Amino acid sequence: MTYKPPSGEDFQGVIGKTFAESKPWWPAPKFRKDAPNVVLVVLDDTGFSHFGCYGSTIATPNIDALAAGGLRYTGFHTTALCSPTRACLLTGRNHHAVGMRAISNFDTGFPNMRGAIPRSSATLAEILRDNGYATFAAGKWHLAPMSECSAAGPYTNWPLQKGFDRYYGFLQGETDQFFPELTSDNHFVDPPGGPEDGYHVSEDIVDKSAGMIRDLTSLVPERPFFLYLAFGAMHSPHQAPQAYLDKYRGKFDAGWDVAREEWFARQKAMGIVPANTKLAPHNPGVKPWSELSPNEQKFAARLQEAFAAMLEHTDHQIGRMVEFLKSIGKWDNTLFLVLSDNGASQEGGATGVLDEMKWFNGMREDLDEAVKRLDDIGGPDSHCNIPWGWAQAGNTPLKWYKQNTHGGGVRDPLVVTWPAGMKAKGEVRNQFCHAIDVAPTILDALGLETPSLVAGVPQMPVHGVSLAPTFDDASAALAREAQYFEMLGHRGIWKDGWKAVTHHTPGVAFDEDRWELYRLSDDFSEHDDLAASHPEKLKEMVDLWWAEAETHGVLPLDDRAAFALFRASMRPGLPSSRNRFVYYPPVSHIVTDACPSVARGWRQTVSLEHPANGGDGALVARGSANSGFVLFVKDGRLVYDYNSFHDHTRLEADRPLSPGPHEVTVEVARTEDGGGDVTLSVDGEPVAKGRVARLLFMISSTGMDIGRSLSPVTHDYAAPYAYPGTISKVVFETPGMMPPGEVKAQVRAEMTRQ
Repeated sequence: MTYKPPSGEDFQGVIGKTFAESKPWWPAPKFRKDAPNVVLVVLDDTGFSHFGCYGSTIATPNIDALAAGGLRYTGFHTTALCSPTRACLLTGRNHHAVGMRAISNFDTGFPNMRGAIPRSSATLAEILRDNGYATFAAGKWHLAPMSECSAAGPYTNWPLQKGFDRYYGFLQGETDQFFPELTSDNHFVDPPGGPEDGYHVSEDIVDKSAGMIRDLTSLVPERPFFLYLAFGAMHSPHQAPQAYLDKYRGKFDAGWDVAREEWFARQKAMGIVPANTKLAPHNPGVKPWSELSPNEQKFAARLQEAFAAMLEHTDHQIGRMVEFLKSIGKWDNTLFLVLSDNGASQEGGATGVLDEMKWFNGMREDLDEAVKRLDDIGGPDSHCNIPWGWAQAGNTPLKWYKQNTHGGGVRDPLVVTWPAGMKAKGEVRNQFCHAIDVAPTILDALGLETPSLVAGVPQMPVHGVSLAPTFDDASAALAREAQYFEMLGHRGIWKDGWKAVTHHTPGVAFDEDRWELYRLSDDFSEHDDLAASHPEKLKEMVDLWWAEAETHGVLPLDDRAAFALFRASMRPGLPSSRNRFVYYPPVSHIVTDACPSVARGWRQTVSLEHPANGGDGALVARGSANSGFVLFVKDGRLVYDYNSFHDHTRLEADRPLSPGPHEVTVEVARTEDGGGDVTLSVDGEPVAKGRVARLLFMISSTGMDIGRSLSPVTHDYAAPYAYPGTISKVVFETPGMMPPGEVKAQVRAEMTRQ
């Protein structure tokens, strides 16, 4: 008599009463012998022309070498924003269909904007793990609702719950490159060093990625791996080691007009764009370089130097990964892809910014003050972003930027190489393709199919198509239909070489948008609008957009500003929905989306036991050296510092803090002019008073620590500046939500720069 295992396993041996009557059996490995490895490298805010092999004069020798050994795609398109593109890359589905119409910080209450990928759309990592692959992710995630990214979770949408065996990186959309908010697997960790140690997060994530692969290859060399390596570069802050910054001094003094012309000529010579391509005119708000003041030129050139330095530094890290794979014998059979998730950023505004948070606070850069700090740009004391003119140069020869559905926002570089699996070397592919095609391409190359069921959940149809036929056939036709675009109200539709597109103005009725029409097969840069001469074709394309929008869950259209979307995301049950926050230290680092909202003032009370022998350290610290606030003890005295982009309001107690138990309170009362009156008290008695000229709406992209400081908010101390006493409780109390009139005023003031 034989028995069946109660587990339901499809056991193909024999189970008898004894071992002698039984026959063991082991299932074969899920992966085939010599299965290829996959490395998917994703850069942020990198325009169509930024790589050297796509036309720029910025040094990217390692990416250029990958292109020389493989393929460059000139028709690769994205969604125009980071989280949505990354959702497309990992699922093969359109971003609205998987709940990611914008960044994952938002949840508008509709299925197209939940900030999380549904289980009905399994990630590439989940599929590959089920097929025997080891799966690793490093760097930027930004695919979970940020309000869920505190130490309290829920962890449902963190990398390890989305198919990755290991993760090391940052969950937010950006991070300080010298003082990053780091997560290892499911918990927060400190960076292993600071700028004084030569630390940079791009180097760190490559080191950790190599470590994951090294462990696997040393112990189970037969098992293939998938590495998702997502750099913080080239998103702001643009920060790089000093040697890279020094290399680019003076390299962009001729300005963006000269650079665009030079990069455009290089693109034509390389065959990246057709010979008949026209250079798009300046975007609105971009002045000819010659019309800028001397200070505007100095500031803009130095910001571009920092961008270039960071890109070359990132290129070097990609080269380190390639050399590592070669050193362990894994390079030849690795499918290696490098791409950008959207075009160059417009968040730097017309002049560029020393700290991008100014853009989110509606603050214009004072150029006369900025040029006094040129040497800070690219280092720890800046959070800079390039101006529109340099962003458009990075998108050469295209118009508009990240967030927009014109070419400058959605047409991006894609480099693919696979030494053992691809014959083509140094060739260009011109087929229209999209981020939704990457996952199907990888699965096709590995000989795998998209499953209809994952973890018991039926899967929605895949929207992308495989690009594998183009690996060895430059003329391969792809079985793709129309591709729609929509981002923050901007819309577009492509089919059979035609593209209709709108640049939407928030608040204007969508039916009043002016649609443009281009024949991309003859007009690479969307230069010649054919809407007037081909009205029937335009109507056909617009009607097609509405049909695709309904099919893929694009509706409802929503053009509210980011501030309003943040507010809409404050649903009950999340940290951001409360007005009273009680912390019981020690607690993990608190990401900014889980921090108290302090734009309308607040009261924070710290219950502590100060040590008998005195003790300096940070009690509560939020933000970074560029913006934030901190309550700390220095030379025995309490100090409160509100840092508004290096404009410090500093209060110091009039006496030392005595040993023993105390309640230390900071009360910030917002005034009608947008500033705040600050009172620092000990046990109910004021010990210092001051005034903040302006309370910031968005303090910083760096969150909050209690009893320590991840990043120094002021140069009065060095991180982590841990407090040696005992903090038993910290309470934050904030006023009620803003009334509708003030919300509208904030939206106008905080989100409009031009």
